[in-house]
Amino acid sequence: METSALFTNDAIVFGLLMIALGFVFYTSSQKEGFWSKFYKVVPALLMCYLIPAIFNSVGLIDDDISQLYFVASRYLLPAALVLMTLSIDLKAVFNLGPKALIMFFAGTLGIVLGGPLAILLISAFSPETVGGVGPDAVWRGLSTIAGSWIGGGANQAAMLEIYEYNQDLYGGMVLVDIIVANLWMAIVLMGIGKNEAIDRWLQADNSAIEELKVKVSSYAESVNRIPMLPDFMIMLALAFGAVGIAHWGADGISTYLTANFDIFNDGKSALSSFSSQFFWMITIATALGIMFSFTKFKKYEGAGASKIGSIFIYILVATIGMKMDLTSVFDNPGLLAIGLVWILIHVIVLVITAKLIKAPYFFLAVGSQANVGGAASAPVVAAAFHPSLATVGVLLAVFGYVVGTYGAILCTILMQLAATS
Repeated sequence: METSALFTNDAIVFGLLMIALGFVFYTSSQKEGFWSKFYKVVPALLMCYLIPAIFNSVGLIDDDISQLYFVASRYLLPAALVLMTLSIDLKAVFNLGPKALIMFFAGTLGIVLGGPLAILLISAFSPETVGGVGPDAVWRGLSTIAGSWIGGGANQAAMLEIYEYNQDLYGGMVLVDIIVANLWMAIVLMGIGKNEAIDRWLQADNSAIEELKVKVSSYAESVNRIPMLPDFMIMLALAFGAVGIAHWGADGISTYLTANFDIFNDGKSALSSFSSQFFWMITIATALGIMFSFTKFKKYEGAGASKIGSIFIYILVATIGMKMDLTSVFDNPGLLAIGLVWILIHVIVLVITAKLIKAPYFFLAVGSQANVGGAASAPVVAAAFHPSLATVGVLLAVFGYVVGTYGAILCTILMQLAATS
């Protein structure tokens, strides 16, 4: 594949990403001066995401030919989930109550309603934008975005199979998906820096979240010790041993399902998303981390398990940022307008629901990303609040896989009605 990027060697690209992360952490640790004021406005996590996006946009690097996101999402993400769940208090997570689930399903509802409403609104100004017939019908293409925003990549692929959108035009839909989802994630990350003010406006009770954070932090302090080389090697063995098991299990389960049950092998089936190896990999890695939390391995939190997990998460954030091309934002203004209106309706439904049930911003942010970002983004956003909360993001993202195809089909039926009315 031809590219005009200055650096195409992933060793060099990875070096640039690590320099960017080091720069952000160095400057954000300054207690006085310009950087201290800067990071009171712009969260450090957002900069870890934005700088690689700038690298990609100006042609220094090219995500299309880089394998770094694949490596980070398939190896570092499951390893991070294992390390971050070592110290989890599962009972305390369940004590967070039903608000997390309510906000997740509010996010799903916002996507289901947002698609057809966006079509109706845009058609009033630009009917040709939402037109097309047969395989070229725009609503067919938008079905793939619905699948992506409720479930993930596997659900998106299922929608492409079910509604048979013209694959020559599919790239435009993928572009809108990436641009709008990443813009929204950037806004979510900015909100984390203002979460206390947002919680006050929502009149939210976040005592259960604070209790969980305090509980995990207190436990970490009680087992805190200066880590030695054997500690690091054992933690890495736990993490990447679990990654190996997760990949082995995911390959086996996916192969078994597709080989023995036609319904999982049929791209047009709503159950086909459960043949996704990524889904099973994340599920198994999280389950192993939770299992380890009931053993003596839990004490490795005192040696810095969640800190190592956080390093992996930040590398993942940088590779996610690589996928954003800031210069392509206005390549297809009509479709982009549909995407922006769509995500705005999703946000409105979330905010109204959060206000009604007095849910903290944490549940709003993670509930949204469990839909729009899936298993790669939800733990990142959850861990930005506190490493102990990463598991909440994973558990909600699993729900996204479960309801993704069904929710996307409902959304597409409504979009078809809106486009042809």
